[in-house]
Formats: sequence, structure tokens, C-alpha cells
Amino acid sequence: MIGAPQIQEILAQYRKHGWTLRRVLLCPPTRESLANMLVTLFGETPIVSAEIDAAWFSRGSGIGREAWELRRLTGAPFALIEVFEDDDDEAVREEARHEMEQMMINGKLKMENGK
Repeated sequence: MIGAPQIQEILAQYRKHGWTLRRVLLCPPTRESLANMLVTLFGETPIVSAEIDAAWFSRGSGIGREAWELRRLTGAPFALIEVFEDDDDEAVREEARHEMEQMMINGKLKMENGK
């Protein structure tokens, strides 16, 4: 399980490179262990219960494009990225983000099961 200092380091690294924290995914045990620190760590950023501990970041990616990166918070550093056009429908974006979350969850389960 990740602690507040490690999360602060990850968030600082992303801020340094121009990323904005958009959403946080936390497993129930992690959320419970960080309960007193959630506002301090994440401010008003939405926190979603999930099967993984991860954070969504975004930043501009050239003219008319925006990159979204899903960064795993526990285990070895790992991230998935998707670039959206500014005129992409929000439903399409949300579906792509959901698929990325599922890929990260499935990858975590495979690693835990040794497959």
C-alpha cells in the first residue's frame, strides 16, 4: 500500500511537467489508510473507489489535442496514455478512459497471479 509521502512525490513530479490531476482511483484499504489526508493530498479532485490505486492526469498535447495519462500509484511505476482531439465527444473520452482503467486492472491481476 502506498503512503502519503510517496503520493506527494508522484503528484509533484507530474505538476513539475505541466500535468493537472483530474481524478484519483483508490482501493478501499488505501482510501481508509489515507482518510485523514485525502483533502490535503488531492484537494477537490474527485476520488473514485476502484480495484487499483491510480491517478488520472491531463495536459495539452499540441494544438487542438489533450493527453490523459493513467498512472499507477502502487508497485512499479507504470502509466497508460491516450491523446484526445479537442472536439472528441466526452462520452467517447470517458469510454476510452474506462477501457484504460480496465487494462491496468487486468495487468495488475495478471502480475499478482504470475501470468
